[in-house]
Amino acid sequence: MIKFDNVSVSFTNKKGQRVDAVKNVSFDVKDGEILGIVGTSGAGKSTLLRTVNQLQLPTGGHTIVEGKDIGTLSGKSLAKFRHSIGMIFQQFNLVSTKTVAQNVAFAMEIAGRSKEEIKQRVPELLSLVGLSDRADVYPNTLSGGQKQRVAIARAVANNPKILLCDEATSALDPETTNDVLQLLEVINIKFGITIVLITHEFDVVKKICHRVAVMDKGELVEIGDVFDVFTKPQHEFTKTLLSHTFDLDLPGRLTEDKSKPLVKIIYNGEKAENAIVSNVVKLYNVDVNILHGKIEYINDKPFGILIVQLIGKQDDINKSLDYLSNNTYRTEVINERY
Repeated sequence: MIKFDNVSVSFTNKKGQRVDAVKNVSFDVKDGEILGIVGTSGAGKSTLLRTVNQLQLPTGGHTIVEGKDIGTLSGKSLAKFRHSIGMIFQQFNLVSTKTVAQNVAFAMEIAGRSKEEIKQRVPELLSLVGLSDRADVYPNTLSGGQKQRVAIARAVANNPKILLCDEATSALDPETTNDVLQLLEVINIKFGITIVLITHEFDVVKKICHRVAVMDKGELVEIGDVFDVFTKPQHEFTKTLLSHTFDLDLPGRLTEDKSKPLVKIIYNGEKAENAIVSNVVKLYNVDVNILHGKIEYINDKPFGILIVQLIGKQDDINKSLDYLSNNTYRTEVINERY
């Protein structure tokens, strides 16, 4: 569907310095998938995304959509192509002087749709995003989540094949973010629209994305299925990003105690649902003090991290560690003595 072929974007800043915003990025976005592009501010995510609809021209390489190098398009052919791509922004970009219905209709008017088609389509779209009762109100009366729903309705008004989301949930609270992500997932499934989602949060990616690309300083450092990248990150930058997602820090009084091993247990796949800890207690006569942890589901696959303290005789503790190592994805003793 989308192919980034050694795409680079460079420009000169106000100080006359060359800035390489995107550096030789190559990967494909599959037809009908939801792909997340994640990275910190300045990673080049948004710049890369904007090459898909030629809001940003590559200074090197090619962005190819459905077999077409879009850098060759201009005039009417470019305008027609852009109607096949919807875009959602962080700040909604609604027209304050138009009602909700008029904002959605505006996108269709620009595309040259007939009045009859607009009259039929707009109520369908407002129903899809749950705003049928807000058709005649103005954007300033809406919450942030409602504004983004209007923006989504507008973005899909012309039946696009691709939907680009540039930090679409960054201005929203967690509950509203979940609602918007669920709506995007429904749109993906119902209409088969390919979605590329830019974010700096792994929590957003793991909720609805099928694959994720990780960018750092303009470069693609890692790409793969969300579950694989989340559970087995290969690049140090990815590992750093993910460390903020788990937030499993312990107070110093626990980590400084060297008398008992602190063990980080990482579960992956089916073993995350097994009674591993209770088996250790039964088999090896040790007490297991659970200090921190979580299990979550990514694309319906379980993944978990648990930090425990093992209390017992040294021989039993060693046997417990061997059992944990053999029956979990990874086991790591995190205090120095052990």
